[in-house]
Order: sequence, then C-alpha cells, then structure tokens
Amino acid sequence: MQKKLVVLSFLVMAAFVLLAVRLFFIFRDNGQRYKKQVYSQQSYDSTSLPFKRGDIVDRKGSKLAYSEKVYNLIIDSKLLMSDEGIHLEPTLNAVRKYFKSVDTAALREYAEKNPSSQYRVFAKKLPYDDIQAYLEFEEENRSEEDENRVAGVWFEEDYKREYPYGSLACDLLGFTQGENSGYFGLEEYYNSVLNGTNGRRYGYLTEDSVVEQTIKPATDGNTIVSTIDTNIQSIVEKHLLKFSEAHKNEAREGNGANNIGCIIMDPNTGEVLAMASYPSFDLSNPRDLSPFYSEEEIGGMDEEEKLEALNRVWRNFCISDTYEPGSTAKPFTVASAIEDGAIRGDESYNCNGALEVGEHVIHCHNRLGDGTLTVSQGIQKSCNVVLMNVAFALGKDRWLKYNRAFNFGLKTNIDLSGEVNASSLVFNEKMGQTDLAVGSFGQGFNVTMIQMASAYCSLINGGYYYQPHVVSKIMNAEGATVEDIEPRVLKQTISNSTSSKIREMMKSVVMEGTEGTGWSARPAGYTMGGKTGTAEKIPRDKRNYVVSFCGYVPADDPKVLSYVVIDQPNVIAQDNARLATTLTMDIMTEVLPYMNIFMTEELTDDERAELEEMQMDFSLDAETVKEQSDEAEGAEGAEGEAAEGEGAAEGESNSPDEADAPAGGDDLETTTVEMIGAGEGANEEGTEGGIRYDEATGYPIDPNTGQVLDPETLLPIEGSTSFMD
Repeated sequence: MQKKLVVLSFLVMAAFVLLAVRLFFIFRDNGQRYKKQVYSQQSYDSTSLPFKRGDIVDRKGSKLAYSEKVYNLIIDSKLLMSDEGIHLEPTLNAVRKYFKSVDTAALREYAEKNPSSQYRVFAKKLPYDDIQAYLEFEEENRSEEDENRVAGVWFEEDYKREYPYGSLACDLLGFTQGENSGYFGLEEYYNSVLNGTNGRRYGYLTEDSVVEQTIKPATDGNTIVSTIDTNIQSIVEKHLLKFSEAHKNEAREGNGANNIGCIIMDPNTGEVLAMASYPSFDLSNPRDLSPFYSEEEIGGMDEEEKLEALNRVWRNFCISDTYEPGSTAKPFTVASAIEDGAIRGDESYNCNGALEVGEHVIHCHNRLGDGTLTVSQGIQKSCNVVLMNVAFALGKDRWLKYNRAFNFGLKTNIDLSGEVNASSLVFNEKMGQTDLAVGSFGQGFNVTMIQMASAYCSLINGGYYYQPHVVSKIMNAEGATVEDIEPRVLKQTISNSTSSKIREMMKSVVMEGTEGTGWSARPAGYTMGGKTGTAEKIPRDKRNYVVSFCGYVPADDPKVLSYVVIDQPNVIAQDNARLATTLTMDIMTEVLPYMNIFMTEELTDDERAELEEMQMDFSLDAETVKEQSDEAEGAEGAEGEAAEGEGAAEGESNSPDEADAPAGGDDLETTTVEMIGAGEGANEEGTEGGIRYDEATGYPIDPNTGQVLDPETLLPIEGSTSFMD
C-alpha cells in the first residue's frame, strides 16, 4: 500500500512538473498573443467617458459657444456575427430604417470580413433625436426570438462644439477641431481652461459571472465669461457688413475694403465690449472657402495654398495686422510734449503748408497752409507743421520714451491667440530728425488696432494704461467662480491734468463744426472727442490708404471708446477719412442708447429727421432711447472735408541721410515729403482764415476766384467753380 501511495504521489508531482513546463512554453511562445487578447477584452470592457468642453458666454450670460452631447454609432462585429450570424439581417434592416446615412452594404462587408472586430465607427456626431427611435425599437426588440433580435450596435457618447450665432465674433472666439483643440481667439488662448478630463467606465466579471461596472466620472471643462456684449457685437458687425456691401465692386472687383476693423472698449477698465473685422467666416464650417473664392480658384489650389488662404480668413485683423496709424497718432505727440514740459499746450505755430527738415520739404495736408495755429487748432485741423514743431520741442529721445510708454510696437498681451509682435516696425535710437518729423504725425512706424485702442484709453482716462482683456471670470461646471479677472493697471502714461488737456483738444476735432476733421463722426445728441487718420501704404506710389477714426463718448467723461480702421476702401479716392467717421457715427448711434448713455445735446431739425430716417426712436429728453430696426442709415449732409490726395515721395528709412522721405497721410488728404525746391511757385493765396473745399470733389478752392484747384498742381481747373459758392 505504501509503495502504491509513493508511486501515485510521484505521478501527481510529475504531472504538475509537466504542466508547469507546458505553461512555461505556452507563455514563451504565445504570451504576446494572449496578452493582446486580454488587452482587447479590457479595451472593450473599459470605455472612455468624454468630458464636456466649457462654454463661452458674453457678459450677460448669452452662450457664444457650447458643447452639445452627440453619439457615434459603433458596430461590434463579433456580437453581430454571433450565433452563426442570425442577427445580421435584422440588424442591417434596423440600421437601414433608422439611419439613412449609414451604408449598410459597407457595414455587411466589414462585419463579414472582420468577424472578431468589436469596435468600428459607422456614423459620427449624431444628435439624440437621431438615435432615439432606434433605442426605443431596440428596447422593444429584446423580447423577440433570437433569429429576429438585433445585436452588435451601440452608441458612444461624444460632444460637438456649437456656435449658435454663426459667424458672430468669429475672429474673437476662434473654433475647435479634432480632439477639443482650440484654434485662434479665445478657444485657443483658454484651451486648457475650457478642456476637462475624460472619465472611464470599467466592466468586470464577478465570481458568479455577472458583469459589474465601476465609473470614474469625467471632469467637465470650465466656462469663461467674456467681456463681450452680444448686442454691441451684432451692431458693429451689421454696420461693417453694410459698409462693405455699399462699396462692393465700386473701384475694383471685391469687397468694400481689404479689411475693416472695429474695437469698442470701456476706457476705464480695458474691457473689450466688441471686436470685429470684415470679412468674417462661419464658425460652424471654418474651412469653407466658397464665400471668398470661386470654385475654379479653390479647385486650382493645392493643400498648402488652401491652408494659406484659410489662415488669411481666420486671421484677426484687430490684433494680427499692422499698419501706419497716420494722424490718429498726433494726440500722443502733443500729450508727450505737455507731460514732459517741452510745451505748455497754448503755444502757436505758423503753417505755410510745408516745413524744411534737413534736406527735405515735408508738406502739410493743406498745401496752401493754415496760417498761425495754436497746438489745439493743430490737432483740430490735423496740421502736420504744428505737430512737427511740437515733436522738435520734445526731442527724439523723449519722443521715443513716451512712444514706448504708450506700448507702441509691443504686445498688449490681450487674452486672445494670434497677437502680433511689432517691435521691429517702430523707431529706435537710430532715428533721425526726419524720422522724428514724420513720426510726429504717425508715419514711419507700425501699430496694431489693439495697441492704438489701449493707448487711447490711457490718453483719455487720466493716464492709466489698462491691460486690454476679453474675459472677466472663469467658472466651473457647477457655476461656481474659479477666478475673477479684475481690470489691471499696468502703468500711468501721462498725468490726469495732461489727459484733461488732450480730451479738450480732441473734443474740438469733433465738436467745433466743420473746423475739425472729425465732425461727421458725432452721433446726434452726444458730445464726442476723437481724431481722424489717413496713412498712405507702402509702396507710396500705389495710392492705397488706411483710413481710421478713434472717438469716445461723452467728450468730457469718456464711458466708451470706438476705434474704426478701413484698410484700402474700395473707392476711387481712398484718402477720405470721412469713410471712417461716418461708419463710426452709424455704429455709435445704435450702441450709445443701448448702453444707457443718454443724449446731452439738443437735436437740430436735421438731426431729428436723420434719426427718424434711421428708424431710431429718440425722445427729446434723452431718457428713453430704443432701437426700432436693425438697419441704420448714416448720412450727414454738410461741407466736405479736404481730399487733396497728394502723392508721396519714395519711402523713408530710419536714417535722415536717405534721399527721399515717406509721405504721411491725414484725413482726406496725403502729406508729402519732397526735396527742397520741389514745391516752389505753388499757389499760396487764401492761407488766412482757413481753406474751403469743394463739396463735390473735395478739392481746395481759391478764396479769391472761387475756382476749384487741381490737388497736384494747385492751379485752377479750367472752367471750374465750386458748388459751395
């Protein structure tokens, strides 16, 4: 008996040894294959739960961007082909009935060729309404016999980004693609804030072969509250579109301008209330080039060319493009000189229409000259000669110091993706006297719209430079505040007293009738200050211009600032700042009542009639002003501004020794820089008491004869008499 037990024990031990050896060889030879099978099973039983990307809302809570739950239709071929394939036909019939977009022939082919596959997406981003009927059918189908039961279809949760206002604020918002990746604007800048963390659903078998699940929930992204007001944004975009349509194909084929931009800001906080440029694109379909190019043009593009075209469409003109500011820079020169003590602000200078600087003659836009002007009148009439004298009193070193204090050439660090660095496009210590001369009136250096708007805020609010921002608050998915983004003062550029003097000077630009270059920007019933600008683009001989106007209301206590820039307006004579001033007037006429900024000025009969034409109901006591229509007509009939359009000389370098200096632009006319002697013999009659301009052409009028003068030669045009006479 003992021998038998020993033998039996030996045999059992041998069996275990053989089994261990067998397991060793199995693991060695087939371990990776079995491991993949286990991982495959785990991936099926372990399902990712997507997070919801946070919303972007405006200052009043209106959703500008949000994520809506959608579903991907998944096919499990292994389950579909189980039980010898009896579920295939019922399932195909059901899919064909409830999901018209799914190619059931392709589904059949895939299932038959891949019977072990457990995951294949056959339809993406289906809203719940599209799958509800199938889910109800599937629930009813559970009681069917095996041969009639559907199997192998399930739905994976996902989210789709929605932009309920279409193209509204497209440049500012940006968009998402792929795995919740933000591109441009707020979507990119706050990408990590808007994104959350995926969760996971784990499935496992208990000892009783029962499937149990444990869930690690997803963490949804945070919501960002922007400073944008959807209604103000809509008003701005409506008028930009209206301007473009009004001038479409006027002087050349294309939109009303290469670019049109507008920024509305609160000058006392740095908050951006609206930021828009035209043309715009559809946020729901950002890769659609059809609104901008013909089918033939798109068909002729390769992938790289298409991407370049898309980047041009997506580019935010307000923060990504630079240009010479022209005469909108003049108040900064005067403010710098007053703040530095170089001038008091009550000095007078004589303008004969030009000033000799080194080897150059730099002309004022009014070649006939304005006579003796105070500094304030120099701003009002936009006299380059006055500004050059102010800059010379200040000196180049101190001019550079204040230019940098106002942040020109540097990023504002606004919380938007895509802001350009223009540090290489401004003057440096190598600038000469000619550079200082043209720089005094905004020529020879580049800025962005957001740089100018932010600098203007400090110019008029007492000298406080606020960092511009587009987001005021970050909230979690439950609505609790995670972070408050308060207005941030970075520095003080000028004193409060200097700021007050500059506000008064810029008030005269708009409020002193046609004596000022910005009179046509004023919304009826309001006081406004501001400055016009017209800058000739490089190359100077192409006669392409950027016209602009920066204004604020009320003039004595600014509550809102508007900056409008039009790049190459599609008109015959581009050097006309009234294009920017009237666009500003149209926009502000609607924005101010909406913001509860009430009228303080008595309306004239013409203004009252004009407001009625614009379908705006303004009460005379300025207490209840309501918008009645989305359309607004913005025409003011009065004397025209100057439109000389004088051509410019060759481009100026940073060295005064170069032969030719650049042309400056202003208002309706162009400043020119010529070699000494180039303008000798020009007609200079009528320089006292101001110059009148022909309303029909914008050309200057000889005060003695009443004849219209040729803007290039300043000689009378034969047979001409001003329509203003």
